[in-house]
Amino acid sequence: MSATSPHTNTPEAMNVDQVMKRNFIALLKLLAVRIFISAVLIAVPVVLFKAGAPNTVFLVLPIVPAVFLLVLTVYRLWGGVRLVQCRKVLDHYPLQFQARVMKKSSLWTEYGNVYELKIPTRGEHGAPMMKAINAAGRRRWPEGTEDGVWVAGDLVFGGVMVVPGSSAMFFLNPADWDKLASKREQAGEERIARAEQAGINRRNWRKPILLWGG
Repeated sequence: MSATSPHTNTPEAMNVDQVMKRNFIALLKLLAVRIFISAVLIAVPVVLFKAGAPNTVFLVLPIVPAVFLLVLTVYRLWGGVRLVQCRKVLDHYPLQFQARVMKKSSLWTEYGNVYELKIPTRGEHGAPMMKAINAAGRRRWPEGTEDGVWVAGDLVFGGVMVVPGSSAMFFLNPADWDKLASKREQAGEERIARAEQAGINRRNWRKPILLWGG
């Protein structure tokens, strides 16, 4: 991946450990909010019953959304959270600043929002369409991407995108994996070995998150 033009206003380089820490904290906050809401929904019927409310179906009704929220949270953790994968990529590729990211579309899934985007790289043509998911499980598209992003990886294999300021981190994968097969085969032994070490040398979605709707 080529470096950014020297005329680009490149922000201060990001500390990888700090980026990971902020994203782990974001994940813990997300889990804390969901667990708190579930606990309240479960506690309400118990409190009302002890206070003398009649034991009817309406009394236990709040338990249904509480269980649904907990199940959905487990699904999000299982399929959507990519912090460990991002850490592995960042251990093998440096973050490089890219002045543009073009968000094309967004797809809602129970695992999180999946975005389609392009990251044009100066000196290279035909930037591949990528699919991206917030590594900490958040759904909202972060502010600040219009000013450029930090990218690590090899985009014919995949990578990581970090937004300056918020440190929002996205795990990237080619939107059409098979279409880029020839480019990966021609990448050379060094690039292929590096991608393998980073865990992005194959379509490694053991969960269906970025396959549904694609």
